[in-house]
Amino acid sequence: MVRGWKFVPSPPPSPLSRLWDKPGNKFIHLGLSTTNHTMAGTRTILGSLIRPPSSTKAYRAVPTAPIGSRCLSTAQPQKCPSHRVLLHASPASRRPSPSRRRRPLSTSSRIDRQPGDNPSFTSVLDNPPELVRTGRRHGPGLIILAIIPVTAFILGCWQVQRLQWKTDLIAKCEDRLVREPLPLPPRVDPDAIADFDYRRVWTTGRFRHDKEMLVGPRMREGEQGYMVITPLERADDPGATVLVNRGWISKKLGDQSLRPDSLTTGEVRVEGMLREPWKKNMFTPVNRPDKGEFYFPDVNEMAALAGSQPVWIEQTMSPDILQVYDYEARGIPLGRPAEVNLRNNHAQYIFTWFGLSVATSIMFYLVVKKAPSDIARRVRHNRSW
Repeated sequence: MVRGWKFVPSPPPSPLSRLWDKPGNKFIHLGLSTTNHTMAGTRTILGSLIRPPSSTKAYRAVPTAPIGSRCLSTAQPQKCPSHRVLLHASPASRRPSPSRRRRPLSTSSRIDRQPGDNPSFTSVLDNPPELVRTGRRHGPGLIILAIIPVTAFILGCWQVQRLQWKTDLIAKCEDRLVREPLPLPPRVDPDAIADFDYRRVWTTGRFRHDKEMLVGPRMREGEQGYMVITPLERADDPGATVLVNRGWISKKLGDQSLRPDSLTTGEVRVEGMLREPWKKNMFTPVNRPDKGEFYFPDVNEMAALAGSQPVWIEQTMSPDILQVYDYEARGIPLGRPAEVNLRNNHAQYIFTWFGLSVATSIMFYLVVKKAPSDIARRVRHNRSW
């Protein structure tokens, strides 16, 4: 203890009274006194450092003599200070070691962490943007849409050719039909019948009703029936037989015993047209000759069954409505009228195919050339990004 002073424990100093000393982890704590509880007249008192005992407590020096008496610790008479001096060494600093301190980011690390400062960074402003779509532009649907108008146009052109061909064919058939009927030659070449299609012919002979065949069912004015096919033994050429399609009868009169008027006897004169019978389609069942069931006319099969030539003649009759009703009631086969009944729907097919071609072409144009909109999923994308 200094003469006239003693050390007593001091409360922890205020943070405002701490000043950094040199980096030796020591503080100088200055106890400041005030007059009339104000900060006026604050003085800094410099004194020598006094190392207190090795303890965590702080000590302060207070005068032992009354204020105003002489200090006994000095050689010269002096006034004792009217303020308190706190001189001690602070405990060891708890600051982290230099190795654990967080160092500021260097310039190189800041460049690496900021894309704009990286020399290898490429901005969208370096190249002009390009409008693209997010999805696949040329998908399978668009390819099919591009093929449809081309295919429809080709089919339309093909139907134009078919229309011209069918028109010429109908004209030839009508020209043959208006001519006088020819006597049927004794021997007919089956391969030449196509050149005489719709050619009117006549012959005489006797019907073989025992070898009659019914082809059907066939519809006529909403009623179901059969086509009656009867072999004809020719009188002008003994032993030669041809197949004659006599016409349609109702299904309820399919049995010969129910239509005795249709079973003509003796020699008859048959006038009709040389024809190629219709062909079966994919839904037509197969004929069963052993059971007498024919669903479509197979000339070669029926000729082999009847023992005749593969020649098909369709008997004709005048379109007299009274006669038609009489024949239908009595079960007499109704022959067909002498007219060309070739279907010619190619004009409708032309409009259909060309219309489809135009419609799909417009659709393809709208899909490909459609302007960008907010609804469409499009983004501005840089290919070099």
